[in-house]
Amino acid sequence: MAAILSVSGSPSPTSRTTRLLRHLDDRLRRQGHEVTPLDVRTLPPEALLGADFGHPAIVAAADLFARAEGVVIGTPVYKAAYSGLLKSLLDLLPQYALTGKTVLPLATGGSTAHVLAIDYALRPVLSSMGAAHIVPGWFTLDRDISDLATDVGSSPLAPAAAQALGLVTDQFSAALGGRTDALAATG
Repeated sequence: MAAILSVSGSPSPTSRTTRLLRHLDDRLRRQGHEVTPLDVRTLPPEALLGADFGHPAIVAAADLFARAEGVVIGTPVYKAAYSGLLKSLLDLLPQYALTGKTVLPLATGGSTAHVLAIDYALRPVLSSMGAAHIVPGWFTLDRDISDLATDVGSSPLAPAAAQALGLVTDQFSAALGGRTDALAATG
């Protein structure tokens, strides 16, 4: 199966965006993919803000992108755009860091007023970075993601959100050649 990089662009250590991504990571693993999580907030701020392309952590992050066949990009929406933290990382990657890759863009936010942020703010950047295929993304309302720790195996998502995200995730997996059978449907 495919090697997938799952990137959270949230600056928050209690991020709903990250919780959403880790839930989808589990589904992708059950479909046979190798998933590597990357929380941009764990990268050194001085390297991100100082545009230190040669910093070992930035070089390592760029290497994760280079090795991935698929990339899931998750971000909270602030001021109708993806996070500045995510932008700082994308700016440090090689211009065509997504060449040949299948990408799934995801966003979270407090209001449906931000639902177009994926198509109008994030998708053009991902396209300019050479993504071979950007599957339809998905916006999830904050209120549909639990802010409490969940039991192992239980979903942090409201049922309707979990169903919609399952379909989006399965479409991404299928584009990568993953299996989307009953094994994955249990999550």
